[in-house]
Amino acid sequence: MSGVWVFKDGVIHSGGGGGGGSSAVQGNNSTGRRKVLVHLPTGQAVSSYASLEQILSGLGWERYDGGGVSDLFQFHKPPSIDLISLPRDFSKFNSIHMYDIVVKNPNLFHVRDA
Repeated sequence: MSGVWVFKDGVIHSGGGGGGGSSAVQGNNSTGRRKVLVHLPTGQAVSSYASLEQILSGLGWERYDGGGVSDLFQFHKPPSIDLISLPRDFSKFNSIHMYDIVVKNPNLFHVRDA
């Protein structure tokens, strides 16, 4: 089940290609538009991990040392078992990571086309 999967009209489809396309890596949707994570209370787009960490800290999330996984930033929200894992390189922060944040912080974030 590797490759690119596309969610369209309520159904998930294989987008073909075994190695995953650039759209999945860059966080673009099928139309090629870049996605942006927006913090709803302020209306500001998240433009760096510094700003995201400040917002998450204010919501009770703590930096988590995931056993020496050096290529990830991780956040944990006690007492839940929720864990947000993000690539250390912000340029690799994509829509999958954004939607993970949205799901774990209902009504506080939204993913929009840039």
